[in-house]
Amino acid sequence: MWRYLTGGAALIALIGAAILGFGGKVRSGPVLAPQPTAQAQTQAGADGGIDPLPSMAPRATDATREQRRFQRYDKDRDGAVTRDEYLVARRKAYTKLDVDGDGRLSFDEWAVKATTKFAGADADKSGAMTAPEFATTAVRRKPSSRAACPPIPPSSEES
Repeated sequence: MWRYLTGGAALIALIGAAILGFGGKVRSGPVLAPQPTAQAQTQAGADGGIDPLPSMAPRATDATREQRRFQRYDKDRDGAVTRDEYLVARRKAYTKLDVDGDGRLSFDEWAVKATTKFAGADADKSGAMTAPEFATTAVRRKPSSRAACPPIPPSSEES
């Protein structure tokens, strides 16, 4: 019972923190780049017009991420993405799989990754994998960054 009450209180506290955290007004408007100091401007004039802030990051273009993506697809730059332009990436992937170049994808061509994995795991080349050979085909997962949670002891309410 106490778990439910504690969980409900935590949820209410989380919602309250979210409201307080995001309840403030967001300042909108352009973000201005830092202006060079008077000393840097003087040096630039004395050096014959050298850029006073060469270490600053290059200025971002006006193109948004979606505009750049559109431009990557629009190969002929006519302002429209045709079906053929849209499917270029899929055609390249299909061509990689179609190794005999007949325009048809056989099962063996499609399953080349699994076939290669099987051949590598079948160490004795018997055509069948034993349990230790099969264990080598398991997907390698990255270790979790979270600490292992201790088991919850049984409470007297549940028995």
